[in-house]
This record gives sequence, C-alpha cells and structure tokens, in this order.
Amino acid sequence: MIEKRDPSRPLKIGTRGSVLALAQAYETRARLMAAHGLPVEAFEIVPIKTTGDRITDRPLKEIGGKGLFTREIEEALAEGRIDIAVHSMKDMPTVQPEGMVIDCLLPREDVRDAFVSPHVASIDDLPEGAVVGSSSLRRRAQLAHYRPDLKLVEFRGNVQTRLKKLEDGVAQATFLAMAGLRRLEMLDVARGPILPEQMLPAVAQGAIGIERRTDDHETRDLLGPVHDVETGQRIAAERSFLARLDGSCQTPIAGLAELQPDGRLRLRGQILQPDGSEAFMAERLGEIPDGPAMGVDLADELLSLAGSGFLHHLQGH
Repeated sequence: MIEKRDPSRPLKIGTRGSVLALAQAYETRARLMAAHGLPVEAFEIVPIKTTGDRITDRPLKEIGGKGLFTREIEEALAEGRIDIAVHSMKDMPTVQPEGMVIDCLLPREDVRDAFVSPHVASIDDLPEGAVVGSSSLRRRAQLAHYRPDLKLVEFRGNVQTRLKKLEDGVAQATFLAMAGLRRLEMLDVARGPILPEQMLPAVAQGAIGIERRTDDHETRDLLGPVHDVETGQRIAAERSFLARLDGSCQTPIAGLAELQPDGRLRLRGQILQPDGSEAFMAERLGEIPDGPAMGVDLADELLSLAGSGFLHHLQGH
C-alpha cells in the first residue's frame, strides 16, 4: 500500500539534468506529493546525463536520433538505480524497451511552438534572407516550406544556450516550445505562440510521460492517481500515427490530436521533405477509442499522397 511506503527508501525520480527536465521532475514530485499526502523527503531527484546532452556540437540525426535522450535513463531504470523516469514525450521512441512501460502522463501543457526573436515580431515579419536557428528537423522543414527565402542554421543546446546565441547575433530568430517556456516561467521570452495551422507541433509536444518497470506494481499504484486520461487519449493517437511512419529525428513529422466540443477526437498529421520542398497534410475526425486506429489510417493516407519511397528517402534507406 502507498501509505506504508518505507520513508527511508525514497522514490527515486530519474531525469535529464537540464533546467527544463528538472522542472518537469519537480512537477512530477509535486503532483505525487499532493495525490498521496507525502512529504518531499519521500522522493529523490536523480539527474542523469544522456548522450544527447553531452554531444551538442552536431545535429541529432548524425549521432543517433531520439534514443540519445533516454538510453542512459532507461538503463538506470532497468538496473533499479531509479524507480521512475520522467520524459518529454516528444523525445520518446514509439517503442519502449522490454520490461518498461509509460502508462502515466501528466496533464498536457500548451502544444504550440513559440516564435523567439529580439527584434522581429513574427515569422511573416522576418526580412528576406534572414537567418533562423533551429535544431528541430520538423521546424526547419516547415519553415523552409513556408518561407523558402530564409537561411536556416543548426541551433542545438538548452533554452538558455539558444537565447545567448540570439543575443550574439548567430541568428535573428528561433523557436522554442510554449510548454517549456511555461514550465520555466519564461513566457516573456516568446514573441507569441504560433498557431498549429501555421506550424503543426511535434507529436506529443507539451506532454510529460512517466516510465516505470512493468513488474513494479507498487509504483504503478503510486502513479495511477496522477495520470491524466485526456492527455493519454490524445498521445495514444499521435504516437500511433508516428509509429506507423517509423518516425525518428531524421524524419520531419508533425501531429496533433485534440478533443472536440462534441467529444470526438480530431487528429492532424503532416510529413515533409527535410528541405521543405514537399509537404503533405491530412486529418481524421472520430471517436476517442478509435484514436490509435485513426493514427495508423492517417499515416497511410499521407504516405499514399506522398508516393512510394518518400519516407525511405527521408530516412536515408
């Protein structure tokens, strides 16, 4: 039982060590404390440096993709050095390692991208040929499709690093997630959110997932009360869409599921060429339980629209 948890054995929460990742771990801890009336001493935050955090001078696609931000954390979870792992769901591969499960999602934050620039108000106001920095293949492809005149440069690093690069004039603008800025209480950094109609967000953007060992039933019971059902329904549809496309950091893919006022689920998806030369978008509207099936169907339509070999070309197969 949760109330009998041994106070001398705090629940160890594994996380990346960035300011944003730690903020997500603290939010997880706060929700668990509130749900179970537990003191802060019942938890221990365990920062873990991942390969993706250590290598910041090369694009992600050159060093291995999404697993770069999760591998070391999942190894610690498998070995019992931590009890749960807190992840940004947009960083997560669509398949968990054997013996791991993510069945707890916190309430989703703002899904939109934020436009960030010291001197320019919006994408449309960028002068012709302006330099824009981003490490996201999706954002770069979307921007290249919308504004092919712009010059795009690689922009790795945490929020603070990217803001410093803007100050130093490396680029005139960049993009961050509204969710991250809200969690860092840095909304003033953004010129404003970008509507999904202009820039559809990454699959699962704004969602925090908590991973545990499949056979750890005590932790399962601890996490149950903080799981947000609506977020889970939306993420299930989006990640089904992504899984069908075999999405990685090398494929520009965007997807967003939203619950409608009539109780149905709207799922939008987009795939692009990395250089923005081609973009295909479609959507589905259906019942919430059908979300994962809608994701598969939507992915198949986009692949059909794009033509044979589109995804293979993207992934370098």
